[in-house]
Amino acid sequence: MKNVLMFAAAAAMSFVTFAVHANPTQVANGVMVNKEGKTLYTFDKDVAGKSNCNGACLTAWPAFIVANPALAGGDFSIVKRDDGTSQWAFQGKPLYFFAGDAKSGDANGDNSGGVWHVIRNAPKKTSAVKDTGYTSGYSSNYNYN
Repeated sequence: MKNVLMFAAAAAMSFVTFAVHANPTQVANGVMVNKEGKTLYTFDKDVAGKSNCNGACLTAWPAFIVANPALAGGDFSIVKRDDGTSQWAFQGKPLYFFAGDAKSGDANGDNSGGVWHVIRNAPKKTSAVKDTGYTSGYSSNYNYN
């Protein structure tokens, strides 16, 4: 009987799906970075949902271009740039790299001109369980003794 109940419990668990909210960034040393560890920045002259960094600005501050749009959601959205490319945004603010950062972990552009900023205390990837509404039909107060 115990084996049957364990099998039933395992079968019930197979109906539960786990959804992980992935995002295109991670946190290193309290700062938001891309998956390769390159520091990400926001620009005070941008407005929500629109990049105002083009031309020479874009050479010094390359856009964080979207490689996998399926990762959009939550605080992460996609901004369509004037040149038609898609750029990641965090809470509506477009994200950039700094050309002066030579290696992962560099944050040489922080507070540059008083308008470029790293994102500190960024949210970490979280996971959630999706409730499918399936129940096994077994009472939780069954005594296994």
